[in-house]
Formats: sequence, structure tokens, C-alpha cells
Amino acid sequence: MRDISRRPGYAQTSLLVPPGGVMPNERLRDALGRHGLDLAQVASATGVDPKTVERWISKGRLPYPKHRRAIAALVRETENYLWPDAITPERKAEIGGSEVVHVYPHRHSVPNELWTRLLSQATAHVEILAYSGMFLTDDPTLIKWLRTKAESGTKIRLLLGDPASPEVARRSLEEGIGKGTIAAKVRNALAFYRPLDGIPGIEIRCHGTTLYNSIYRFDEEMLVNTHVYGLMAAHAPLLHLRQLSGGDLFETYSESFENVWNTALPPRW
Repeated sequence: MRDISRRPGYAQTSLLVPPGGVMPNERLRDALGRHGLDLAQVASATGVDPKTVERWISKGRLPYPKHRRAIAALVRETENYLWPDAITPERKAEIGGSEVVHVYPHRHSVPNELWTRLLSQATAHVEILAYSGMFLTDDPTLIKWLRTKAESGTKIRLLLGDPASPEVARRSLEEGIGKGTIAAKVRNALAFYRPLDGIPGIEIRCHGTTLYNSIYRFDEEMLVNTHVYGLMAAHAPLLHLRQLSGGDLFETYSESFENVWNTALPPRW
């Protein structure tokens, strides 16, 4: 991560916590640092004075909505993340509804073209959270796609179930397909993805959590396959979401992915 406080000339506009206990916006500071942006660049992008930008960071001042949107787009973060208290719960709920692009009654009714488009257009993130996601392995070119994406700088995280976990066995029974069926599917999926192990930019982990949704993220778009008791995932509904800066529906599922990721371990190949 690049530290904007070490950029040439940056010391002249200190981002340290000022006296009097005023709280700086550390999320904003960190986001700018990750993208190598200094005060002058942010000021140019938002049309304000660099000293105003400094106050947004060092004193936690709240920018106007148009400036928040510009900065959020600049650092590829949501307004909710950078300024958690800026948007009212009512407004968040309203925007969250607009994040729903389409609702499919069943996962199997999602057009193949949509999966292809989302994967081909992703440049920053591809994240998969499922137990096996075996339907994806029907595409023999998927490994090549993911390897090419990683080589071009896309961060890929694959999160499958631990085939030895009781949660996987329980889900298999709940779907009515036998205790060991999903575990076998997971092992097959892991064998499919094994050629990607060790490739820079690609991480694979296994989790042992009760999974309420399978999540497939491609940059700012996401497919959420709900899990329904007594039904296989292919027959359960699926939500197509597109992230909006002020919404929190997309972010809710993204945080869920992170929570599972942080509990997961590398596969036992």
C-alpha cells in the first residue's frame, strides 16, 4: 500500500490528528493512500481547495454529496464505507432497493450470457463463495479465464466448503440428496481449481460455515443465490445486484463474504 503521507511535498499539509481531539477520517486517508492520491489531485477531481480536502481527512469534515460521490468513484469505495454516518437509514434503504437489477426465480434460469459478461468484464475483483459451485466447472475454459484475469491484475478469491465439515454434510441432507453428495461435489470442484493453486493474484480457501447464500462477485456486480431448505441451489432464487455508492445491500453481502473468508483455511489438497 502506498502511503500518501510520504509523497513529495505532502508534509506541508499534515494529516496528523489535530489538537482538541478532532477525529480524522482514517478510512478516507487509507483509501487515498491505496490509490496514491495526494491533496492536489483530490482537490482537482472535486473542484475544491486542497485545504478543504485536508479538513475532510484530518478533521473528519463531511463533504457535500456531489463531492462524496466524486471521491467514492475515485477510490472505488462506497460512500457508506468512507462516511458511515452521512446517509440516513431511510435513504440507504431506498438506494438499496435500486441496487437490485433483476430477480430470477431460479439460478438455472439465469442466462449463460450474463455469467460470461460479468466474468469477462471484471478487472478488479472476482469472488466466489459457495459450497461447491459445480455448475461453473461445466465451462472448460474457466481455468484459462481465471488465470488470464489474475495475470492482468484481477484479484481472485475462491471460497468453497470444507468437504469434511458437518455444515457441508448438513446442507447435503437438507437438499435431500444424501449426506455425502455435496462433499463429493466439493472435492470435484477443488480438483478442478487445483491448477490455479499458487498463481499470483489467486487465493483458494475452504470454509465450514452455515451458508445462507452463495455469492458471486464481479467488480461492482454480484449474483446472490439464496439457499432454500429442501431445494438444491439451482432451484432457489437469485438476485442480480449492482453496487451503488450510497446503498448498503451490495455491501451487506460483500461483508458476509469477508466474514467467511476470515474464518476459512487453505484446502487440504
